[in-house]
This record gives sequence, structure tokens and C-alpha cells, in this order.
Amino acid sequence: MPQAGPEPAAGSPLEAVRWPVRTARLQLRVAVPGDAETTWGYRQLEAVSNWLTSMPATFEEYRAMFADPSRLANALIVELDGAVIGDLMVAVEDAWSQAEVAEQARGVQAELGWVFSPDHSGRGYATEAVRELIRLCFTELGLRRVTANCFADNEASWRLMERVGMRRELYTVRESLHRSGAWLDGIGYALLADEWTPPDGDLPPGQPS
Repeated sequence: MPQAGPEPAAGSPLEAVRWPVRTARLQLRVAVPGDAETTWGYRQLEAVSNWLTSMPATFEEYRAMFADPSRLANALIVELDGAVIGDLMVAVEDAWSQAEVAEQARGVQAELGWVFSPDHSGRGYATEAVRELIRLCFTELGLRRVTANCFADNEASWRLMERVGMRRELYTVRESLHRSGAWLDGIGYALLADEWTPPDGDLPPGQPS
């Protein structure tokens, strides 16, 4: 049985999950401010930072960004035998809706994101962690839809989206401005709860067994 770990902030959708969560090889837990140092170790690498939405120039700037409560509320840590090998984002959000039914669209979907250390690539850890994250979204958080986006040139990321069963539904041409100054294509994937193929015994709420 996993040992007790940090808990999500009060009011966070992640409170619905009993943390930490174990997979066959990994542990997923809530991120804490002290994780800034270990995540900085791989996020600052050029092969990784090239694709990130933001990358502060110094560790001090990164630590302040990482510890921001609004960001930390959506962050999870992936551990292998106690060592941090990656981090995940699960940002629960409202779906678009017409005004008359807006209440029914609140908090029903999530944008997912991930960053993993290149030192642990090629062994299926990222796939294992993201599959578990999707399972949590549908079975524990009761969401109806998850999405993920990246630059189209970030093949490793969108290949991962496909491995975990997500469906490509968006391709934009030179729509995203990279910090290099180049306008790059963007790509987006999604998965609905009723499209998801769960492990044996795990069904989203409301689906018959």
C-alpha cells in the first residue's frame, strides 16, 4: 500500500483522488514546492525546454513559477523507485456551452500535459503514467473529455497521445509562435470517456458493466 503523501489544496478537483497512486512501476503524487529543484534538472535541458510553454532563465525564477498556487494545484509528480522522472498537468476546466446550459458544462473536462526526463525515455514510463492519468480523469474525477496540445514538430509528444488512445482532432498551420521567432504548426488530441478503453474492471461513472 502506498504511504501517505502530500494532499491537494482544499477545493481542488484532485481531492477526489486518494494520493499517491501506484501503477505497475510508477508512483503518481501531488506536487509540492520542493519538487522545483528536481523538475528543473530535466526541464532546463534544451531538448526538453524547446517545447515548453515557458522556461525561466534562472532556477530562482523557475522556483517562483513552479510554486505559484494556481500552477501547483494542477501539477503531479511521477516517481520511479522514489526518484522524480517527470511531471504531469491536469487542469480541470469548463467546456464551451451556450449560456442557458452553462452550469452543466462546468468542470467536465481537463487539459493534460507532461514533461519527462530524457534519461528515462524509451522504457514506456511516460505511456504508463499518462494512461493512469487518463484513467483517473474518467474514473475518479468523473470527467467527460480530456485534451492535449503541442507543437506539431514535437513528434514525441503527439506520438504519446496516440499511444494512450487519444484522437487527433486539430491541426493548425503556422498558428503558434515559438520563442525562436518562428511560427509553427500546432496539433491537438482529445478523448471522450465513452471512447476510452479502460483496463478490466475500470469503467467511467454511468457506463454499464
